[in-house]
Amino acid sequence: MSKEKEYYKVSGDKLLTKIKQIIKEGNARKIIIKNEEGKKLIEFPITIGAVGVLAAPLIAAVGAMAALLTNCQIEVEKKAVKK
Repeated sequence: MSKEKEYYKVSGDKLLTKIKQIIKEGNARKIIIKNEEGKKLIEFPITIGAVGVLAAPLIAAVGAMAALLTNCQIEVEKKAVKK
């Protein structure tokens, strides 16, 4: 099984919307948000339990971060793909 990664470049005002979309798709294992220079700002795992219980505080933290960022990169580690 291999890990698949996807990368998105978004502006700060679109960050929260994109994170919610990624979580809703349900196939992400981990989300990493980096600034324009590629420095990791926050990293959080996405598990089935975390989506319901921990989503609200994570969304609040991402929303606060979005207000401070002009552009950022989202790295999404997807669930392993069986070949």
